[in-house]
Amino acid sequence: MTRLFRLLPLGLLLIAANVFLVGCGSDEESRVRVVHASPDAPNVDVLVDGKSVLTNVPFGTASDYLTVKAGARQIEVRATGTSQDVINAKPDFASKKDYTILAEDFVANIMPQVLIDNNSAPDSGKVRVRVVHGAPSAGPVDVYVVAPGSDISIQTPTISNLGFKSVTDYLSVPAGSYEVFVTPTGTKTVAISTGTIALAAGQVRTAVALDAAGGGTPLTAILLADLN
Repeated sequence: MTRLFRLLPLGLLLIAANVFLVGCGSDEESRVRVVHASPDAPNVDVLVDGKSVLTNVPFGTASDYLTVKAGARQIEVRATGTSQDVINAKPDFASKKDYTILAEDFVANIMPQVLIDNNSAPDSGKVRVRVVHGAPSAGPVDVYVVAPGSDISIQTPTISNLGFKSVTDYLSVPAGSYEVFVTPTGTKTVAISTGTIALAAGQVRTAVALDAAGGGTPLTAILLADLN
């Protein structure tokens, strides 16, 4: 089995300290982070409305949340040091909302996937987690969120038949230690095993399943720290 889980964000180089386009204190702002999830794409630069905001971003990493002006923003992604866009999109960001943008799929079919994040505080004593299937080489998968050391051969999947580019609803679970297993749908063959993950009350997390660098197996996963 593959046992690999990376905790993010990793502190990518930010060109404009903590701000995309506007000064602090405006009510007309959103927060956006970017995930490089295209396994065969080189390191990339990210521009917003023609301005560089991230540079030399490697596969499998994510930025911190960055502040943008609310409304329709032009998002460009290009191989580092080039001027040719592989993504040129104009998503619309609502004021006071948080978003995650994944640069996803193999580079020949790369596209942005825009997720709306829910970073409100979980219920007392709880953690909120969602799962994103971002591995283009993998078919539909089952996901098990279980106590560490559990035998999944006798467990029912927590999430069944999750297809590529699919995103679960947020799961609200008690704070504590968990292990996440990912298997091809209908099997107990483990493609990803996270090992023990300690989740504290009040945290919100997004887990993203990914191909290996370059594409294919072994699959891997990253865990994004959304809140706390």
